[in-house]
Amino acid sequence: MESIMHHAWQRGFRCLPRTSALLSRSHSSCAEHATNPASASSRHVTPTLLVSRLYQPSNLRDVGQDSRLPGEMTCKSQRLMQQAGLIHPSSPGCYYYLPATVRSMEKLVRLIDQEMQGIGGQKLDMPSLCSAELWKSSERWDLMGKELFRLKDRHGADYCLGPTHEEAVTTLVAHQTTLSYRQLPLLLYQITRKFRDEPKPRFGLLRGREFYMKDMYSFDVNEEAAYQTYESVCQAYTRLFSRLGLRCVQVQADTGNIGGKLSHEFQLPADIGEDRLLVCGSCSFSANVETVSAGRTDCPQCKTGTLVESKGIEVGHTFYLGTKYSHIFNATFSNAQNKPTIAEMGCYGLGVTRILAAAIEVMSTEEGIRWPGLLAPYQVCVVPPKKGSKVDEAAGLAEELVHTFGETLPCLRGEVVLDDRTNMTIGKRLKDASRLGYPYVVVIGQAALEEIPRFEVICQQTGEMMFLSKDGLVDLLGRVETV
Repeated sequence: MESIMHHAWQRGFRCLPRTSALLSRSHSSCAEHATNPASASSRHVTPTLLVSRLYQPSNLRDVGQDSRLPGEMTCKSQRLMQQAGLIHPSSPGCYYYLPATVRSMEKLVRLIDQEMQGIGGQKLDMPSLCSAELWKSSERWDLMGKELFRLKDRHGADYCLGPTHEEAVTTLVAHQTTLSYRQLPLLLYQITRKFRDEPKPRFGLLRGREFYMKDMYSFDVNEEAAYQTYESVCQAYTRLFSRLGLRCVQVQADTGNIGGKLSHEFQLPADIGEDRLLVCGSCSFSANVETVSAGRTDCPQCKTGTLVESKGIEVGHTFYLGTKYSHIFNATFSNAQNKPTIAEMGCYGLGVTRILAAAIEVMSTEEGIRWPGLLAPYQVCVVPPKKGSKVDEAAGLAEELVHTFGETLPCLRGEVVLDDRTNMTIGKRLKDASRLGYPYVVVIGQAALEEIPRFEVICQQTGEMMFLSKDGLVDLLGRVETV
């Protein structure tokens, strides 16, 4: 964990490159702000973000032992997210996502968009309400069993709430009768709510009945091209987790009820993980225990290494489907000889809300959340002195700093909050800041009254503390990476 946190601290000193066309479309990216600086008039109307105005009601954060439901609070991320007012339980396996969590999710979505569109992915949105006829055609209506949320409309027609969309997307492509080989590979993806009737939802956002997922589906001209697409998606997933500073292991996996010829899971090693992994200490082989002969301890790849078992949280899954679905729904394209040919398919999932919770699980302390730097809801929290204290006269410097950051550091616009609860001691507010996990906390204390004011800066990922002048502080925060 120390290496992960150290890596995240180092990553905070790099800005995103401005060469990507995708970044220029992100409203809060460095490139957007750098090329479109706010006018003087717009800066005056931008309100300061105040902690007292953020919707995180203290009563929603009361998750003491006496208030816990049986089977609840079974992991660190769930407890921390509720204590921080990031989520609130609605019904078993379903949660309210409060504003700070939505901010983090939106940042993760922007990162996913960048990586998926970087390999040619095109974003769409498919219906959550799926006809039973499609699922019966693929024979998964019965195969999925009770996992499907099923319902009837007023006319008696059967539907399900989509846990995945292989049938729907293949039907969509099949309806395009003019699809040419020149248009392939075709990569279509969405980021939407998914529904699965989990028998025992637990671990907060790690295993719920309603959640957000990125699912992408590829269509290729032949098997060789499909494998190339498959590899490009796996590489994009690896880049995504690297940018987040998360150590993710790609392991061979069972195809399960999705089907197909090849499958890999992307796992974050964690003690509470529900998946059992086997990793070779001598080569790159790693697999879900389901894919290895029971009791085997020698590596099937290098033959000499020993397989070591560990646990992991699955945060992504890729499948090479072949023609399993395209054959059923007749998803064809015109080949070079202008003859209809069945497309080769792949599907690729990322658990959006699961990545958030899993990152908190593996990076946080027992007392406070530690985010991947790019996903923190806010990057900086400025803490002014307590009202009536000996250093109260320095209170004005707090709002001055917030405005300075907004005017001189484009990447931090909308990323700095002022903890204006000056009726509370600095200590209590620092405890809150630690619990919420702001990457940087700036304290206006005694050193701010010196001839050259200095400000205490705490980097929460590492616990490192330093005193910096205003210029030093601007220089440090100017290198923070945002998305």
